[in-house]
Amino acid sequence: MDILRQRYRKLLSDVKTDIHRFLYYEIDWSQPLIGIKGQRGVGKTTLMLQRIKETDPNGDTSFYASLDNLWFAEHSLIDLAETLIQEGVSNLYLDEVHRLPGWEQQIKNLYDMYPELHVVFTSSSLLVIDHSIGDLSRRASMHFLPGLSFREFLMFEGKNPAERLTLADILYSHETIAPSISAGINILSYFRKYMSKGYYPFYKSMRTDDYYSRLEQTISTVVDSDIPAVENKIDYETLIKAKRLIGIIAGSQPYQPNMSTLAGLVGTNRSQLVKLFDLLDRAGIIRQVFATASTPKSLAKPQKILLNNSSLMCALESPKIGAERECTFASFLSVDHRVGYAKDGDFIIDNRYLFEIGGKGKGFAQIRDIPDSFVAADDIEFGFGNKIPLWLFGFLY
Repeated sequence: MDILRQRYRKLLSDVKTDIHRFLYYEIDWSQPLIGIKGQRGVGKTTLMLQRIKETDPNGDTSFYASLDNLWFAEHSLIDLAETLIQEGVSNLYLDEVHRLPGWEQQIKNLYDMYPELHVVFTSSSLLVIDHSIGDLSRRASMHFLPGLSFREFLMFEGKNPAERLTLADILYSHETIAPSISAGINILSYFRKYMSKGYYPFYKSMRTDDYYSRLEQTISTVVDSDIPAVENKIDYETLIKAKRLIGIIAGSQPYQPNMSTLAGLVGTNRSQLVKLFDLLDRAGIIRQVFATASTPKSLAKPQKILLNNSSLMCALESPKIGAERECTFASFLSVDHRVGYAKDGDFIIDNRYLFEIGGKGKGFAQIRDIPDSFVAADDIEFGFGNKIPLWLFGFLY
């Protein structure tokens, strides 16, 4: 137990509270059971420690523990809770719950047996948390934390934070909003840096090569650990095929799959290919883009496949700029909106707004005379009419 206390005190003393991710302000922290899921490295641990530091500065009525600690090899969450409640702890923050066998039942027991205890838990395995949450989802207030938006990236770069924008703000008021945000900032230079390595907050503490190496390790962890954890019958050969599939997608962005050809390249059949797409999508490695009126994801053929974000793209391949732009746009819009495939453009958002993505010279030839159609253009600081700076969509969250 002492090792857990020492680790908690060290992390609490080190955490900074000058910058908060957007989700910090959206969570109703009064809820008795809160779950936060998100990819590895997006800031879930920091979010919890910031909450402790700002509401319980001495950390006496709160406790943080990561469930990958060896202490939990011989102790349960009930053991931990019983000790802490006797010491006056009423807020328990549990990190990486998926690392504890039977975690969902143990947290359910905490909820049922100790109503006086507020519990917040996180998981970096999106596959495991979605697979295992089951009945617990009716008790827990669940939240998803994506990587940094461009707005948040600018905050990490020391620029004054701007307010979040709605999609309507961007579509219909961008001509006045964009100049007010970019005043005094080389906005395009920062946006280029964001697209290359700004999605994960730990970019601040790493050289670029180390940053990309960590992302490659994350992909390996998803394939080697997370997928087998939810697919018990999956074999080693299939995991190799999953890595081969990621490599093909990374080298062909944006990828519009021919299922028969791709199955041959990967060495599998269509059914298994669709399954791998679904697993990698839910794990936050790729992003499938479907036709707006498609069958369920687990059965449908995606019309376009992107990597989840541009940092992953740059870690795996030297991306083509057009693919990098599409990937970045989709990552911005997917947080609060539905991103669909469009025959006449690149994306249709919420089954209504049609978008072409391109550089400053991108025109309206493909979408001319289509209602609610827009160009999201890179390499422009300001827009005009229905031509909007791509970077501005990074202020949606």
